[in-house]
Amino acid sequence: MIQALIFAAAVATGQPAPKADGPPTFKVEHPSAKYPGEEEIAAYTPSPANAGAPQFEGDRMWKAFHEAPGVDRVVDELVDRSLADPSISDIFKSHDMVRLRRTLKEQFCYILNGGCAYSGRDMKAVHKDMGLQNADFNALVEHLQEAMDHEKIAFRDQNRFLAKLAPIQRTSVER
Repeated sequence: MIQALIFAAAVATGQPAPKADGPPTFKVEHPSAKYPGEEEIAAYTPSPANAGAPQFEGDRMWKAFHEAPGVDRVVDELVDRSLADPSISDIFKSHDMVRLRRTLKEQFCYILNGGCAYSGRDMKAVHKDMGLQNADFNALVEHLQEAMDHEKIAFRDQNRFLAKLAPIQRTSVER
């Protein structure tokens, strides 16, 4: 509880979040905030609904993902694997990788009930006009599974997380 209050205070004051055990190592700011290396985007209204999935109850899933350090590693490995995969790497070439990593970490933290807000756009807007196909989405899921395996997240917890994310496919795949 004290760690959650320290984290909340850090976010409210704009200070970096503590790197101690528990609270996330990334902070959430208003989407108009500029992160080093992050490109400006058009204004939009942030909402928890934009994350594309509801939060888990309790902190069991957050702990299963090894909290903020684990989420950081999973997202970074997911993005790195996707960029290295010639079957989907072109999808990412024109995108802001700083923003992608930040918002994925926020999204995962939010869904896992790690005490984060998701400041990104809604899933339909994020994926609009990308021309994503089911094969692209499936490749991304495979990379996520590999990253979760590497992080030693239990298979049961991986499946629970993937089940939460599954509806995003309907709003992301265009053809």
